[in-house]
Amino acid sequence: MRSVLFYTSARLGIFVATTAVLWLTPMRKAPLFLLLGALVLSGVISYVLLSPQRDAMSAAIAGAVRDKKTRLDESRGKED
Repeated sequence: MRSVLFYTSARLGIFVATTAVLWLTPMRKAPLFLLLGALVLSGVISYVLLSPQRDAMSAAIAGAVRDKKTRLDESRGKED
């Protein structure tokens, strides 16, 4: 689950950096638009830059779900 933590922290870091850059523009006078702009812009940046990390995260989650399902199926087989 290290990949999940890394991806999440990278997304948060990109959002904070984008917000800081937009703070230097006249958008600082409209905080709602500043946050919405930062959200959209950081989403696009994250989509482009964090693709390998997103793939690693989804593989880790899929593997964990697969392992839990296997253990559940094995425990059901033991009950019968």
